[in-house]
Amino acid sequence: MDIHVLYEDNHLLCVEKPVNVPVQEDKTKDKDLLSILKEDIKYRYQKPGNVYLGLVHRLDRPVGGTMVLAKTSKAASRLSDMMRRRTIDKSYLAVVRGTMPKQHNVLEDYLVKNPRNNKVYVSSPNHEKAKKAVLEYEVISEKNGLSLLSIKLHSGRPHQIRVQLSSRNRPLYGDQKYGEEVNHPGQQIALWSRSLSFKHPTKKEDMKAASLPPNTYPWNLWKEFVW
Repeated sequence: MDIHVLYEDNHLLCVEKPVNVPVQEDKTKDKDLLSILKEDIKYRYQKPGNVYLGLVHRLDRPVGGTMVLAKTSKAASRLSDMMRRRTIDKSYLAVVRGTMPKQHNVLEDYLVKNPRNNKVYVSSPNHEKAKKAVLEYEVISEKNGLSLLSIKLHSGRPHQIRVQLSSRNRPLYGDQKYGEEVNHPGQQIALWSRSLSFKHPTKKEDMKAASLPPNTYPWNLWKEFVW
C-alpha cells in the first residue's frame, strides 16, 4: 500500500493515513498502518532486525488524514507528553448533515465509552467514568443540506467529534456508528485530520504537517474551500 509521507527526519514520520485502514492490528487482521510503515522503513533504509516506530495518537479506522509517528523512543516520549499536555494543535475538516445553530461555537460534554459495543455516549459529569470533551468548530460553508466545518480539538477522547456532533442531531455524513438513521452502508465518513502543529521534539522548531481530503463526494462540493 502506498502511504503518502508528508515529512520525515531521524525522529519523526508524518504521513497521510488512508481511510478504512486501521492504525494498529485489530481483530480483522487487515493490514494496518503501523505494520505497513515499519516494513517501508525497513525496506528503504535496509534496516536489519525490528524497526522502532512509536504510536503517539490514533485515528478511527474509517477516518483519514494527517498523523505523526515517532522514529525514536526520545521523540515518542516527548510527543506523548505534548499530547497529554494538549500542546499539539489538531485541526479537522468535517461534513455534517444539517446546518449548525451558530457560525462558531465551543462544545463541551462529558463522555463515557461502552467497551462492549465500542460506542461512546454523552453522560452526566457525575458519572464515575465520565471524561470531559471539548471541541471548537467554525462553519466554512453550507450546501445541499450539508455543512462543512473546521474543527479544533481541545481534548482527545475516543470518537469525540462524531459523538459530540451527533448528540446535537448533526451527525457526520457517512457515519454509520453515530448516524445510522440518516446514513447508509457504503457511504464514507466525512471526517479528515487536516493538520497537526507542534514543536519538533528534538529541534524545538515549529512544525506543521497537513493533508487534504480526497476529491470525492461530499468533499468536492467545496472545491473552492478545501483545495
